[in-house]
Amino acid sequence: MIEFRTVAADANKIRILRSTFSGTFLLVEGLSDRLFYKRFIEQSTCQIVTISGKPSSKQKVIAVLRIFEAENFRQILAIVDADFDRILPPSYNSPNLLRTDTRDLETLLLRSPALDKIVTEFVSEEKMAQFQDNLRTKLLEAGKLMGYLRLISEEETLNLKFDNLTFSKFVNEQTMKIDESKLIKAIQEKSTEYSLQKEEFQQKLKDKQKNNYDLWQLCCGHDLIAILSVGLRKVLRKVNESKVSREEIKPDSLERILRLAYEVRFFQDTQLYTDIQEWENINSPLQVLQHEIQR
Repeated sequence: MIEFRTVAADANKIRILRSTFSGTFLLVEGLSDRLFYKRFIEQSTCQIVTISGKPSSKQKVIAVLRIFEAENFRQILAIVDADFDRILPPSYNSPNLLRTDTRDLETLLLRSPALDKIVTEFVSEEKMAQFQDNLRTKLLEAGKLMGYLRLISEEETLNLKFDNLTFSKFVNEQTMKIDESKLIKAIQEKSTEYSLQKEEFQQKLKDKQKNNYDLWQLCCGHDLIAILSVGLRKVLRKVNESKVSREEIKPDSLERILRLAYEVRFFQDTQLYTDIQEWENINSPLQVLQHEIQR
């Protein structure tokens, strides 16, 4: 449940800002989202407002947006991770609420050529083709088990815990495949208040996998990057890549490097970019995107 006090505080912060700023307020989830979108917006006409906090920064963003929509304040736009909104019925839809093309910002990065750029940097030429061949397919196939478990947890309100998992305990560093039994055990150990048996988990997974979901909408980007981190450690150790430190291939570092490798032209190829342009057209003369990156 979202605390009304924190939502009200965020709304009041925007009310104070709009007394001296007449442009658009862009609501985003968390610092990493702010750092990403900051590169593409026109800061003289659009201010980013970070809405974060537990249990769900996304729901807080939507709550703040709804407050201003109820006040008919048109200078506000929100961008959130799609999460499972293209698989399950979304909690809220609005012309002022835009979603990432894929499940989240991290999968948006992984689907782009930014991934190829960092793999080229980390992996030697002789291992490049072997490692990069069908890399995205391997990542999605590996991450879908966790995606299904996350989906099951959300659908059935199981409150399974996925934070701070040690991926090397259940990810094969050579193939990047996940051992289902080890994964279930790791999540059971984290989710101490939940008593679902291993066999029940496995049956639920089996039943859920009969659905032909788009894996870019199912898989969590944080999971895929953690899996990639395990796979890169194996490759680098095998070829003795002294130019790359182990710190650089930790999940948090990989996410940061992916953001830095993501170019303007990659963003221009997304549906999200088109959606922002459409919002600007409808709400003219309000401007969000930088003029120089407009097509």
